[in-house]
Amino acid sequence: MPTFPAPDGTLLAYHASGSGAPLVCLPGGPMQDSAYLGGLGGLDAHRTLIRLDLRGTGASAVPEDPASYRCDRQVADVEALRAHLGLDTIDLLGHSAGANLAALYTARHPERVARLVLLTPGTAAVGLDTSGEERLAAARRPWREGEPWFGAAYAALEELAAGRGSAETFQAVAPFFHGTWDEAARERHAESHRRRNGEAAGAYASEGAFAPGATRAVFAEFGRPVLVVAGEGDANTPVPTATAYAELFPEAELAVLAGAGHFPWHDDAEWVAGTVDGFLKR
Repeated sequence: MPTFPAPDGTLLAYHASGSGAPLVCLPGGPMQDSAYLGGLGGLDAHRTLIRLDLRGTGASAVPEDPASYRCDRQVADVEALRAHLGLDTIDLLGHSAGANLAALYTARHPERVARLVLLTPGTAAVGLDTSGEERLAAARRPWREGEPWFGAAYAALEELAAGRGSAETFQAVAPFFHGTWDEAARERHAESHRRRNGEAAGAYASEGAFAPGATRAVFAEFGRPVLVVAGEGDANTPVPTATAYAELFPEAELAVLAGAGHFPWHDDAEWVAGTVDGFLKR
């Protein structure tokens, strides 16, 4: 297992798989072990995926200072990985909450990012809000409405959209993060909780982590290629939110996968691998 030291001395691990030019991949969760990314639907047949285990997750060490879990403080970890790999620039992919870290890294080190892929991105780093109605519209997909779980899950989502609900309510809307709520999706959802560092997740977006205005200002001048990927039925990052994110850049490309949720490589692996690889080859 390759490792490298973060600037504060924390020993961090990463996983390299596949063949081709490297693509640095930052996991979401927030603060989930990077194993869930796997080969990103076969993208590792075209690229060498460098999956970083964020501090305190997976094979990476727990830091002495829990405050270092804050997203902006982990930018230095990504920069240390780039230096460790000996790369002048990197192609960078961030999924979900990991896209916030990718965004902050790009804002702080724009000259180091050759291409940026934001895969069903979290948007806290750029201050984009998603309305409750947009989440409800993403949930109301024709392939879902006849499912036996739909009524209860949709009622829970209505509660959250209205600013009410509890941790149990949030768990009840899990089907709307997946294209298909089958047994495999249920198992992945359960596994995600086992592989997530709850303490670190609580600190990730804590006060001071994000400066959306400053990040947006850098993005407005960022002239390198950007791809934003959305799932048609993703209630976490609905298509209107992903569209608004792409519009923050001079010429970002938006790709929407029909029938997909927040983990689109599980809904159509060939499409995700082909779309991301095609973008990176341009």
